[in-house]
Amino acid sequence: MNIHPTAIVHPKANVGADVTIGPYCVIGEHVAIGAQTELASHVCIEGHTEIGRCCRISPFVSVGTPPQHLQYKDEPTKVCIGDHNIIRENVTINRGTGFGNGTTRIGHHNFLMAYTHVAHDCELGNHIVMANAANLAGHVSVGNSVVIGGLVGVHQYVRIGEYAMVGGCSALGRDVPPFVRAAGGYRAQMFGLNTIALRRHKFSPVRIETLKAAFELLFRQRHRLQEAIKLAKNTYGDSTDVLSLLTFLESTSRGICQVSSRELDDDEE
Repeated sequence: MNIHPTAIVHPKANVGADVTIGPYCVIGEHVAIGAQTELASHVCIEGHTEIGRCCRISPFVSVGTPPQHLQYKDEPTKVCIGDHNIIRENVTINRGTGFGNGTTRIGHHNFLMAYTHVAHDCELGNHIVMANAANLAGHVSVGNSVVIGGLVGVHQYVRIGEYAMVGGCSALGRDVPPFVRAAGGYRAQMFGLNTIALRRHKFSPVRIETLKAAFELLFRQRHRLQEAIKLAKNTYGDSTDVLSLLTFLESTSRGICQVSSRELDDDEE
């Protein structure tokens, strides 16, 4: 354990082996930090916060602070962060709320770039990239292997499905299904599959072509959504990827973002 003499670490904090805590960090009473995690200078971690192993946390990061919500009454809610996360300068992560699920949760191997914000009760999976100044409002859910561009704003309760990509400077007010690309200013639209990411993640050509055909059926053939879901189940019901997409669509509460009339070329991603 390597703790700089200017750091303030509560004696009851649970600090693992080989943790580095840099100058002027402040670590609260109910904080647990996993082995080999490194905190640079001026990091503040408070509340009931758990941080996993081998994370890298840059200067002026704030984790576990109270949620930005007027109904919060200082309930003992949590932040849980997994292993091997990179959290860059000035990132803010708020703890959950008593009227939400009580925990803001971030998985493993995520990269949160400078000035990103993760609000109360958010649920983030694994291998997510959030570019500079992307902001998640409360209760947002983000699936595995999602990329969120810089200056993106995500409305509360919105879900972003696995392997999706959201282009920079977009505003999301509705759910983004798995496997797709979405972008746009005031309200983002879908622009087809996120094919580059699917190839990078070793999706076979057959899987990608099946998802493309299902996307066309669901969003471009002018069927009502419920009718399109039934057709897709009958046509592509043996594809676990399509079934995952359909399950996401059937469980939406905010609705699905609209589809654009055109495709983006891969070099426009």
